[in-house]
Amino acid sequence: MIRINLLKPEAKELPVEEARREIKPPKMSLIYLLVVFAVAALFFYQRSAFNKEGGLLEDAQAEKNKLSNVLGKLEEAQKLKSLFERKINLINQIKPRQQVAVRIMDELSKHIPYYVWLSEATYDKQKIHIKGRALSNNLIADYIYSLETSPYFVNVNLLSSTQRTTRDNQYLEFALNASYVIQPAAESLSGEDVSGVAK
Repeated sequence: MIRINLLKPEAKELPVEEARREIKPPKMSLIYLLVVFAVAALFFYQRSAFNKEGGLLEDAQAEKNKLSNVLGKLEEAQKLKSLFERKINLINQIKPRQQVAVRIMDELSKHIPYYVWLSEATYDKQKIHIKGRALSNNLIADYIYSLETSPYFVNVNLLSSTQRTTRDNQYLEFALNASYVIQPAAESLSGEDVSGVAK
């Protein structure tokens, strides 16, 4: 005969220690699983941050390459600017002297008497050195006196006077020096010209 149990099976009572062992989840494997997830999350976070920084670095490098041409042009423009500034300064320094040279030549030629010829005139630091030829010492003296009446020359002195003979002609070679006096009106005029150029 066969026996069939129609009653609910009763739960078997386990000893207390065994029940506790089976009910407790394994703590160590859960901790290992959490550590693995944390390491994986940190890895992916660091990887995305590294990729983002790499992209920013590439963008910055591309921008730098684009701007390197601009930097080259800027340096070239700075060089041109300094070159032009040097040229302008040189012109500003020469401009007032140009008026002086013209004034000296004008005064020397205005006061020269007949039969006196100039062969050389040099100007350096307010000093003028004049060389020339004349037919007599009186003509040289007249020239010195005429230069002294000019408001632009002071301390006109005869340095030398030597008699020369070529073919049948006799003449005197002379050398003079004088100090040039800058006139206030000429200075202000040249100053205006310089400031006009600087603008």
